[in-house]
Amino acid sequence: MSKTSYHDPVLLQPSVAALITDPKGVYVDATFGGGGHSQEILHQLDETGKLFAFDQDQDAQKNTIDDPRFTLIEANFKDIKRYLKLYGVRELSGVLADFGVSSHQFDAQQRGFSIRFDGPLDMRMDQEASLDAAAVVNNYSLEDLTKLFKFYGEVKGAYRVAEAICSAREDFKITTTKSLIAIVNPLVPERFLNKTLAQIFQAIRIEVNQELEVIKAFLKGATELLQADGRLVCISYHSLEDRLVKRFIQHGVFEGEAAQDFFGNRDLPLKKIGGLIVPEEDEIKRNNRARSAKLRIAKKK
Repeated sequence: MSKTSYHDPVLLQPSVAALITDPKGVYVDATFGGGGHSQEILHQLDETGKLFAFDQDQDAQKNTIDDPRFTLIEANFKDIKRYLKLYGVRELSGVLADFGVSSHQFDAQQRGFSIRFDGPLDMRMDQEASLDAAAVVNNYSLEDLTKLFKFYGEVKGAYRVAEAICSAREDFKITTTKSLIAIVNPLVPERFLNKTLAQIFQAIRIEVNQELEVIKAFLKGATELLQADGRLVCISYHSLEDRLVKRFIQHGVFEGEAAQDFFGNRDLPLKKIGGLIVPEEDEIKRNNRARSAKLRIAKKK
């Protein structure tokens, strides 16, 4: 079953086809979610293949798969090396990561991820984490909120939005998505409102879950675990994620330049495979959340 009520997996066939090079290998689905990618990976493995999956979201953990080849690790995928070491795994044939927020997280009103519903300002992917969206909105300084909206949301007028939030919270605590939207509403022309709100929510969500730092830690850890010619397959949904993946594949670092030897040769752990892959039109029609997806593939040198 590739499509679940929890989440419709994006770029399912091309991502799994790129991942599996040895049906007897050991693989990781770093972002389990509804299990759609994991189901397809298991379908491609033989009886000796192994699949480990990661998910810190308690709702996603309920989707675990009953298969002797499958193990769900209830943890953040940034700690991929540490947890796999506990299972005696020190080398992988391939790793797949889909960095998107699941359909379930967007559609669950009480999770506070979506601008479509009135819900609590939460946005935690790990529901036991201490920092939530309400804490960010009510406690961060004007300067920090401005930086957040500018760099994580690429929000036009980031300072005005942050200023309005800081002004409003002097009168009341901002605890719901509806109250946050009401603060932003007068600042933005109607035709740009939904886009701006989505950018603001994205920025807060990234901060709550430290998403970019998590991706950096994951990319480093996963690459170190890959065997020679092992595959790294990543699906990104916005430019901040995609830039991290692209730069790490091309340069082996997130900032600056890769280290060079005496002869000027760069020490790059990965080699790009193929070009950027995006969803076909029919997939976007079936699943609107696929519209911004970008798939990049690399192999360990």
